[in-house]
Amino acid sequence: MSALRAPSPATPRSDPTTIEIEGPRRGRPPARNEILAGGRLGRVDPEELAARFGTPFYAYDLDVVTAQVAALRAALAPRIELAYAVKANPALAVVSHLAGLGLGADVASAGELELVQRAGVDPDRIVITGPGKRDDELRAAVAAGVRAITVESPRELNRLEAIAADVGAVVPILLRAAVPRAALLERVRLVGDDGAGKFGMDADDLLLAARQAVRSPQLDLLGVHAFGASNVASAGALADHFEWTIDLARHLAVATGFRLRLIDAGGGLGIAYESDAPSVDLRLLAARTAALADQLAADPVTRSATLLLEPGRFLVGPAGAYVSRVVDRKVVEGNHVVVLDGGVHHLLRPALVGQEHRLRILSGSGGAGGDRAVKAFPVTVAGPLCSGLDVLAAQAVLPLPEVGRLVAVLDVGAYGYTESMPFFLSHPMPAEVAIKGGRAQLIRPRIEPRTWLDWQRNPTW
Repeated sequence: MSALRAPSPATPRSDPTTIEIEGPRRGRPPARNEILAGGRLGRVDPEELAARFGTPFYAYDLDVVTAQVAALRAALAPRIELAYAVKANPALAVVSHLAGLGLGADVASAGELELVQRAGVDPDRIVITGPGKRDDELRAAVAAGVRAITVESPRELNRLEAIAADVGAVVPILLRAAVPRAALLERVRLVGDDGAGKFGMDADDLLLAARQAVRSPQLDLLGVHAFGASNVASAGALADHFEWTIDLARHLAVATGFRLRLIDAGGGLGIAYESDAPSVDLRLLAARTAALADQLAADPVTRSATLLLEPGRFLVGPAGAYVSRVVDRKVVEGNHVVVLDGGVHHLLRPALVGQEHRLRILSGSGGAGGDRAVKAFPVTVAGPLCSGLDVLAAQAVLPLPEVGRLVAVLDVGAYGYTESMPFFLSHPMPAEVAIKGGRAQLIRPRIEPRTWLDWQRNPTW
């Protein structure tokens, strides 16, 4: 069985002093689904959005989310189901939109469980994951009647069994398997956020847990959960992991005698953060998963099993933009520096994992691109924080924006707003805006520092 492989690291780009940026020409990659088109965000004038909601702000184009869901579904066999990984973007409007498209949900806390319930996700389409579930979270999941609770350890299995006995419930579960550590370590070096050795059970504990679950009147063992790696662009690597997980689940079912009904292969479908970066080849993924679906149907052990995938980033990442306004521009030791009114306190991912996003100027020179050549320069794009970490892009090649222009960071529909550190240095929290059919609505308001000052208490001793 082939181990899951991660995409090769992108080749560092050169930073020439001046580059000519031209309009569309033959040989460029095909257009991708994204919020930005013709200098507009979801067909809305970005200056109109800035005037209504202030800067910085996050915008999500729900039509792009719909297109991503449709593209992925078209690549998968009917017996392969999707549960949205809520951690990617837990905005209520985004989750509600995905629920309306018929997706299930992968949640990792009681808070996310309440969120998806409010969003209208059916309980029998919700799976609960996460390596540190508290007893109150397990009780909430049991009370909600979710599709499955993923069990991460023998101790968690014991706690869940006791909770189920206490309330007289039979709880459907998945056992989470640890992906082989050597292969995972190789991927973590590239991906940066998988936490080698943290998740799941090794082979011995997995077998013991399965035997205990089969004997227990309180537990209904459905199958296995195994997550591979994050932001994988290789369709072949993803399919290899799906195959590995199916094979593991089959062997465990045969060894312990339970009826295999659900195989959760996690998420990990990647997106291209840079213009020349690879993206998942959905045609190859379709061919590989069709073959896997045929294998599932042909094998008596797996014939009743559904393969569940938990995409997050792939569905919502391209739909998001973080928009800030230029407040200063200068040259420091010969280097162009642009300072925005937003930074890593709102969008931490570039500093957290060392992954720069595409930047675009939304107004003024170079905003729409066009067919004319526009001179561009290596520019450091930074935020307003008094911290050296507050750099959204080092030496990004783009036209020099004037003070007052809007700049968009793209592909931030996942791991943006809620993966940030908004209290750092007490700047306002950005508004979140949803766009659908060319219409924009506020889905989370801008929050000024005085609001969380009002939440605090100055004790009187």
